[in-house]
Amino acid sequence: MASEFKIESFDDFLSLARRQAEPQQLLFVFTRSESPEDRTSAQAAAVAAGEGGFLAPVAFVDIAPREIPGFDAFLAEADSHVVEWTIVFAAALPGIAARPPTPLAIDQNLERMVESVRGGQVAGYLAFDRLGTPLRLSTAH
Repeated sequence: MASEFKIESFDDFLSLARRQAEPQQLLFVFTRSESPEDRTSAQAAAVAAGEGGFLAPVAFVDIAPREIPGFDAFLAEADSHVVEWTIVFAAALPGIAARPPTPLAIDQNLERMVESVRGGQVAGYLAFDRLGTPLRLSTAH
């Protein structure tokens, strides 16, 4: 019987990544909400209120789970390097045969992740707010 693990916080994500049989590299894409250049005043107001707009990638990084003590340390480090982020997307990239992922695999997957986020294709990633709370995002059509 497979065990199920519910991710209720960023620290749950870290814990799960650390418990995997293969070494993991965590991939993160930091975003902020922006409005289109041809926005209406209502769209601009919605973005200012934290609603609407689109999520634009502003930074990305890969980190081994053992390098992150917990969400508070992650947040402090992120805030020292990334200005005005609102949501961070996360994924875990497993290694193979007890070896961590290669730098090439990490770069390729980060690039793919950034492009997916830029295109609004985020269903395959975890999303966390600035409190480390997992988010369920929806898209407007």
